Amino acid sequence: MEARGLTRIYSRGNEEIRALDGVSLTIRRGEFVSFMGPSGSGKTTLVNLLGCLENPSTGELELAGKKIFGTGQALGERALTRIRREMFGYIFQNFYLIPTLTVRENVALPLAFYRKPRVEGEADRLLQMLGMGHRMNHLPGQISGGEMQRVAIARALVNCPEILLADEPTGNLDTKRSGEIGEILRNLNRNAGLTIVMVTHNPDLARLGGRLIEMRDGKAFEG
Repeated sequence: MEARGLTRIYSRGNEEIRALDGVSLTIRRGEFVSFMGPSGSGKTTLVNLLGCLENPSTGELELAGKKIFGTGQALGERALTRIRREMFGYIFQNFYLIPTLTVRENVALPLAFYRKPRVEGEADRLLQMLGMGHRMNHLPGQISGGEMQRVAIARALVNCPEILLADEPTGNLDTKRSGEIGEILRNLNRNAGLTIVMVTHNPDLARLGGRLIEMRDGKAFEG
C-alpha cells in the first residue's frame, strides 16, 4: 500500500477544514502500523482513505501496485466495493453487531456477499480460535463488550482479508479487555502474517505494532 500526498478537505459553510494535509507513506505486506494523535489530528480520516471508505480531495493511493485514487481520477463505486470486500477487514470502536442475529450469524453475514469460494465452517473456526466457541448461539445482548469485540474481529476476518483496519478497537473496553484484544491483534500479525493498520489513543496498544506514526494537524510524523 502506497499513499502519495493524500489530502482531504471538508466544507463547513464557507469554511474549509483540511482534515488531512499531504500525507505520503508506504505500508508493506505483513506490517503492523499504529497511528496515534489527538482528536481531530486526521488519523481516522487517513485510515478511512487507506481503506477506500472515503475518496481523497487530492493525492494518490496504490494497493498491490494498482492505482485506486489519483489526481483527477478514481475507480467507480462498484470497483471500490469489490476492493473493500476482497482486500480489507474492518474493526471499529462500536461493534456494529446485529442484535437479532446470533454470534455465529453475525460472523457469517459477510459470506453472503463474498465472491471467492466459500470456506465451510470458517465462522465457527474463527470463533473457536478467538475463544468464543461457547457463545456461538448467543445474541449480542447476552455477551460482554470484550466478547462482542472478539465477534467483530471474527467477522472482519471471515473473508480472509489481506489488510485489517482497526479504528480504536479497544475504545469501549476496560484495561484488561483492551490487553486481550491487543494480544489477539499481535498474534494475528505475527503468526498469520496479517497486515494491520490501527488507530488508537492507547499507547500500550500502539506499541504492539512494529511502526508508530503520530498524527498532528493532518500530517504524519514517524520516528
